[in-house]
Amino acid sequence: MHFEEPLALTSGASLRGYDLSYETYGQLNADKSNAVLVCHALNASHHVAGVYLDSQGQVMPRSEGWWDTLIGPGKPLDTERFFVIGVNNLGSCFGSTGPMHVNPDTGQVYGADFPVVTVEDWVNAQAVLLDRLGIGQLAAVIGGSLGGMQALSWTLQHPERVRHAVVVASAPNLTAENIAFNEVARRAIVTDPDFHGGHFYRHGVIPKRGLRIARMIGHITYLSDDVMNEKFGRQLRAIAAEVGRDRAYQFTTQDVEFEIESYLRYQGDKFAEYFDANTYLLITRALDYFDPARLHGGDLSKAFAQAAAKFLLVSFTTDWRFSPARSRELVKALLDNQRDVSYAEIDAPHGHDAFLLDDPRYMAVVRSYFDKVSL
Repeated sequence: MHFEEPLALTSGASLRGYDLSYETYGQLNADKSNAVLVCHALNASHHVAGVYLDSQGQVMPRSEGWWDTLIGPGKPLDTERFFVIGVNNLGSCFGSTGPMHVNPDTGQVYGADFPVVTVEDWVNAQAVLLDRLGIGQLAAVIGGSLGGMQALSWTLQHPERVRHAVVVASAPNLTAENIAFNEVARRAIVTDPDFHGGHFYRHGVIPKRGLRIARMIGHITYLSDDVMNEKFGRQLRAIAAEVGRDRAYQFTTQDVEFEIESYLRYQGDKFAEYFDANTYLLITRALDYFDPARLHGGDLSKAFAQAAAKFLLVSFTTDWRFSPARSRELVKALLDNQRDVSYAEIDAPHGHDAFLLDDPRYMAVVRSYFDKVSL
């Protein structure tokens, strides 16, 4: 969907002539009361469920929606009852206007000149799209991780437009440790010789080395120690194990010997093939900046005084990047304001990635809540 009207950004800049890519699932009912907005996390997109088919009607490889475990006919967020909308955030690299696109004011690719965007900017852009679709109020907004921050922000920026907010594996702001991980990943990208100050498009190159390292750092933080030990432990790759039998142990500086090394390099290589470096910088900065309590002297309870929605918050015990303690901070702030809050803390071993997985307890909690939303 194209928007010519300028969008004012938190930074003081504005965007005009921008596009938002989106997908919808299910049918909007007659009074437009069954719309659910799904907000995506760092490297996801508007493609939240289902698969794409090629021209012969065959399922395209790796085309499954990123939250397909949760969304679809008969699933916890049931598209036979709800009209589900996924929107790709501004600055991303999956169709919505971002650094890879041409600035209509200059005729040049934005590159590093794409303006800084915040969670609040994404919410305002989503609201403009919903206006165009004729949807005045959402039955619910749902998101995990960075998407959960967007769901929270919806209840503060447009409280009258949200009846329910489902916030999964998220937080009211990032800890210093989280910001540090993001900064190390960003430095890996900007110090790549192929980055060229963010204008690498002009040089016909991609800073893949930096992107690989950034993804490897991120991936470590998404998994729990238990999962990494269970999946990989100290297991050597087959070729390294063969060498080990012959030579007792062969120490190297460059070869991949442990299975965890191989896995991380695979994830890094795959990520570098499809994700944009400038987008990574923009989105991690948006994560860092989000802090609704900042304008209220750090008082989270005051920040949520204006929220009117009902809430479901879900956390996972082994998620150390967005720990249950952070969700409990949100629960307390909402209860301080006498808001209607449900909270589930799922004992799951999968770390932060648990919000993407088909854990039956987690699915049951979300299904039960959306049964209430549909009443």
